[in-house]
Amino acid sequence: MVDPRGPRFAAAVTTVVLAVTIVTGNPWLLLAQTVVFLVGAVAGIRNAPYGLVFRYLVRPRLGPPADLEDETPPRFAQAVGAVFGVVGTVGLLAGPAALGYSAAALAFAAAFLNAAFGFCLGCQIYLVLRSATVKGART
Repeated sequence: MVDPRGPRFAAAVTTVVLAVTIVTGNPWLLLAQTVVFLVGAVAGIRNAPYGLVFRYLVRPRLGPPADLEDETPPRFAQAVGAVFGVVGTVGLLAGPAALGYSAAALAFAAAFLNAAFGFCLGCQIYLVLRSATVKGART
């Protein structure tokens, strides 16, 4: 279980990183963000770089969370972000650049939705997929 403000903080930082990536076209910055996504997906969002910043620098200044949430959907969202990051990095490094910009823009849109509105698109995809597989297993 995780403090839901942590993933939202990470989404805000990710939004800024991806905006800078799109404006500058810097593939190395997108690669760095992709590594952050991968760490979040594999080691957990609390252990990802932005999660550590939240845990040690931001959360101590906040009150306790109103509730906690399951970490699995945000970890899935990080994995989806990693896929878009890999595609974007390849596009920016090897071409076509439009592929790189498009993948980065889609990741940016998802991060922005989470940061600004608390809507985690990757989490929702996880829940839909999980629901579909559970229904499929029952029939």
